[in-house]
Amino acid sequence: MPHPLFVLNGSNLNMLGKREPELYGTTTLAEIQQRTEALCAELNLACDFRQTNHEGVMVDWIQEAFTRDAAVIVNPAGFSFGCVPVLDALKLLSKPWIEVHLTNIHQRPLPYTHSLVSQAATGVICGLGPTGYLLAVRAVAESLSTQRRAGT
Repeated sequence: MPHPLFVLNGSNLNMLGKREPELYGTTTLAEIQQRTEALCAELNLACDFRQTNHEGVMVDWIQEAFTRDAAVIVNPAGFSFGCVPVLDALKLLSKPWIEVHLTNIHQRPLPYTHSLVSQAATGVICGLGPTGYLLAVRAVAESLSTQRRAGT
């Protein structure tokens, strides 16, 4: 049975391809979803790909991932930089979770340089554009495989 993987996307990511293409590129979130779901199918992960512009909805989804014992990939977008409720929800997770950002947030101007949620992440991938999602899927699959072999 495939292991559940939630891929959660935060505010304004529904506008990828239109919003600041010089910064975020022209790939749409739908294209990222298609590539992510295809790779998940290859790696025996049940991908649940979502996007919200609402902090409370993101918290609800993270709590749902917790109750389903799911791994998580999250691009918190604007929720990264001061959203304590999202951070607190992510701390619930027992399976690996990877934070992804399309841009290298460490090269960005304030307030985009320090992600609050990174402090609880299993790993962080930033600055690799849409490829970051695929790398995160591979990292989650490897981590879950290691946990299964170790019996945890």
